[in-house]
Amino acid sequence: MKRILTGDRPTGKLHLGHYVGSLKNRLELQDEYEVFLLVADLHALTTNQDTSKIKENIKDLILDQLSVGIDPRKVTFCLQSAIPEDSELATIFSMLVTKARLERIPTLKEMLTDLKIENPTIGLISYPVLMTADILMVRANLVPVGKDQTSHVEIAREIAEKFNSTYSDIFPLPEALIPEQGTLTGIDGKAKMSKSLDNAIYLSDSAQEVKRKVSSMYTDPTRIHPTDPGKVEGNPVFLYHDAFNSNKTEVEDLKKRYAEGKVGDVEVKEKLTVALNKFLDPIRDRRVEFEKEEGLVDRILSEGTEKARTEAIMTLKLVKEAMNLA
Repeated sequence: MKRILTGDRPTGKLHLGHYVGSLKNRLELQDEYEVFLLVADLHALTTNQDTSKIKENIKDLILDQLSVGIDPRKVTFCLQSAIPEDSELATIFSMLVTKARLERIPTLKEMLTDLKIENPTIGLISYPVLMTADILMVRANLVPVGKDQTSHVEIAREIAEKFNSTYSDIFPLPEALIPEQGTLTGIDGKAKMSKSLDNAIYLSDSAQEVKRKVSSMYTDPTRIHPTDPGKVEGNPVFLYHDAFNSNKTEVEDLKKRYAEGKVGDVEVKEKLTVALNKFLDPIRDRRVEFEKEEGLVDRILSEGTEKARTEAIMTLKLVKEAMNLA
């Protein structure tokens, strides 16, 4: 069975964008592959050194995934900072890649620009090397990433290939596994859904909070009256209907009437609110039940981390033997 490594930085609760972009895909992958889900707490430090809420964020990250149906009996949750071999491998791998190569990674350039970082830390510049160690410590074959993240898998392949050709053929060359779903537009209609942009509907939002957020959603700015023909394509409200409204007949009817100027934004949003809450209700209910199980998250993370660390210890042993290191 092929092995997968993927994960998230614990920076807060997960939202509908995460479901569309990764969680939905993970639900399918957990039945087909051996999956390691990394809680990347060290990666979280690359852009924010405030660790006051990191334990809470780690718990939320696990609970949100359990709530959508990720099964700890099928996948291995593991904590990055509790696997010291990961960081030691990253140190070794950092000798196999140049600073100039890392600085050419498009997503790193974008991050520096978006966050207006003029003097990045060494940790931020080298995070693709630590990501390579994350992947290779369990000798993963596949890495689910969005299209904008494929450059990280390319770095991992280059480092694995360099190690194999220089020392010993230990590592598989990991391949990017790009989900079909893509990204979900934020409720402001201006960018993908994001915690930092405050344009997200969270998996744990209450029914009333969902209603409030949907009522404020961006639609067609050129449409002044409900009788004006509206634009359906690219309209965030209809993108959400397509993604989460299981009543496809209703969605097609709304689209038709919207384009003809026969339905207002209020009705379209009200029906979206109903659809989203129908989708989120069982997720919220499961989350409440999981929260009642004292020590559940700690136990899942401890057991999974032990399993992942066993793999990492074995990998580091092979690496050191190949390099004639102690």
